[in-house]
Amino acid sequence: MKLLFAPTSAFVRKVMVCAELTGQTADIELLDSAAHPVKRDARIAAHNPLAKVPTLLLDDGQALYDSHVICEYLAHRAGDTTLFPTAGPTRWLTLTRHALGDGMLDAALLARYELTTRPPDKQWPIWREALLEKIWAGLASIERMADDLKVEQPSIGEIALGCALGYLDFRYPELDWRMRSPRAARWNEAFQALPAMQATRPYDL
Repeated sequence: MKLLFAPTSAFVRKVMVCAELTGQTADIELLDSAAHPVKRDARIAAHNPLAKVPTLLLDDGQALYDSHVICEYLAHRAGDTTLFPTAGPTRWLTLTRHALGDGMLDAALLARYELTTRPPDKQWPIWREALLEKIWAGLASIERMADDLKVEQPSIGEIALGCALGYLDFRYPELDWRMRSPRAARWNEAFQALPAMQATRPYDL
């Protein structure tokens, strides 16, 4: 398999954590790319019309995207039912936590693009503050559930939340989110220490 990736993408990190946990890292060749919200990378667009990473190229030529689909594919390929529980309330709780982590990442990316990609005269501070409010609300939700989150044998829910918190540390250290969310911070400290999380840290974190 080949993965179009960016080393600082938290969505790519989520995929690579799943690969680490299911013993498939050696089966994936990383292909450099330059995903951008405005400038399309032809290397990605040739396989993914959205021109976004991660995009996984299978041996038969099929392309899988986005990170949710790729993570579930890796779990299925490995016969793993821990990452994606197959039925019952645990499945829906896991998928909801997955959606929360991804939603926080979406908000964080858009807030970052507002300052780094949009021209200064086109920036909208109220829009960016509304995105940051989503992040704070997500953090409050993680704080409430922190005592129920697993560290060992995590599901895709914990992985998505861990990648979201890791991205905040990477791109938004000024938020100092731990002051408001001490229980989430304790869980995150233990979770980030997992070998799969350590192996997938952004290269310049």
